[in-house]
Amino acid sequence: MRDTSRTRPGTRPAVRPVSGTRVTGTFPAPEGTGPDEVTLWWLGQAGFALRHRDRLILIDPYLSDTLAEKYRGKLFPHRRMHPAPVAPEDIRGVTAVLCTHGHTDHMDPGTIRALLPHNDPRFIVPRAERDRALERGVPSTRLTGTNAGERVELDGDITIEPVPAAHEHLEQDANGDHRFLGYVLTIGGFRVYHSGDCVPYDGQPELLRALGADLALLPVNGRDAYRTDNGVPGNFTVREAAELCEAAGIPQLLCHHFGLFDFNTVDPDQAREELRRRATPPFWTMPRVGHAYVLTPGDTTAKEIR
Repeated sequence: MRDTSRTRPGTRPAVRPVSGTRVTGTFPAPEGTGPDEVTLWWLGQAGFALRHRDRLILIDPYLSDTLAEKYRGKLFPHRRMHPAPVAPEDIRGVTAVLCTHGHTDHMDPGTIRALLPHNDPRFIVPRAERDRALERGVPSTRLTGTNAGERVELDGDITIEPVPAAHEHLEQDANGDHRFLGYVLTIGGFRVYHSGDCVPYDGQPELLRALGADLALLPVNGRDAYRTDNGVPGNFTVREAAELCEAAGIPQLLCHHFGLFDFNTVDPDQAREELRRRATPPFWTMPRVGHAYVLTPGDTTAKEIR
């Protein structure tokens, strides 16, 4: 596999925030966005929308209160700390929905069923979670199961390369298919790595370096025995996320999976301070829910992008 990060000098994206923009159901690119630029919105938790020209990709959208209903009165009631930035029934024009695994905040039946009356997207899910996706409302005719090491081609020049994810462990079904995946998404000439829920694992930096990602979307809510023992497996710490980008040669880090549930978050100010103290790359972004960020070619000139 060729190291694409070494063959495209000068094309690594900067992450440029667009002030005064809030998400709407059509996800229009901000005024002045170039035809080869990609617009990204953080939807909260691990959810993202990416727009390139007329293609709209959603990754792990959790835009309902399914978990609050499921866990009402339990130890972790899953009440939102912020509202969904957009109602799923208002979304239009979705090309594809990527789900990294079967946990409800990544494969949400409330969001899936609300999308379908007005969209006809292709759903990309781990093959090991195909049955769960069908149970959650994904139409069989629009469902594509995949596994690490494969390649899925979408509309035009969009490709998806699945990689293993460890949430907190690598887990495979009886067929050897991974239950937890990350995706390296090529869109508009950029390569964006969404790890899914993940912690560091052996061989991960080498695998990602070979895939040549330009930007990593990594969860930074961490993990501890209390959460794990009560059924909430964890993710990278802020330090681990930055170290992975450095080891894998990924020049940009955008943090996520914080600020939605009070039992499973980190203080963003503390995360910023930890990232500021680092003397080495990557350049990093602590995003704001529902705001637009444009991925644009060129070198980054600031250590932090707010």
